[in-house]
Amino acid sequence: MDVSKQKLVIIDTGCANLASVRMAFERLGVQPLVSSVAADIEQADKLILPGVGTAVAAMKNLNERGLVPLIRAAKQPLLGFCLGMQMLAEASEESMGTQGLPDTLIDCLGIVPGKIRLMEVGNLRLPHMGWNQIEHDETHPLLKRIPSGSYFYFVHSYALEVTKATLATCDYGKPFTAIVARDNFFGAQFHPERSGAAGARLLQNFLEL
Repeated sequence: MDVSKQKLVIIDTGCANLASVRMAFERLGVQPLVSSVAADIEQADKLILPGVGTAVAAMKNLNERGLVPLIRAAKQPLLGFCLGMQMLAEASEESMGTQGLPDTLIDCLGIVPGKIRLMEVGNLRLPHMGWNQIEHDETHPLLKRIPSGSYFYFVHSYALEVTKATLATCDYGKPFTAIVARDNFFGAQFHPERSGAAGARLLQNFLEL
């Protein structure tokens, strides 16, 4: 299929900078639809799950909009960015130790294995903000023409532990999951839309899956 003719839906989670994500795909010749309507999501060729902010607010928004069962049931390729990737995990400890928030793990979508943990960075600063390299074996089509060692733009303090579903890692204090993949679900901890040519290449690869 000509990627420009694909129906790409950016899921409106209520907690994301949708304009920058939309523009990133428009630069690739695709006109995405931003929607939280069930019919749009079900009829899409590809889905994007963006997100910024906290896991507590994001999961609350997904539940209030009735998006949790829709996302879990998706059969088409879905790519989550940053917090959107973290929401694919089993649970997040992001609220723990934060005044006014539940001191328990927050249930996430449970699509990919592993939990979202506060990063162990030693003397490094949190949040992990700026350009960093990812390492991978270059065999997955999502990483086509993206050499291991390529730089992407990160902004986060929590990360998915390395699991059997980890496709690429990044090291900041210790290795964490930079890209995850399970069946038709994919996630990137970094911001592809802010990652220059490498980010654009990853988005193009996703469209070509």
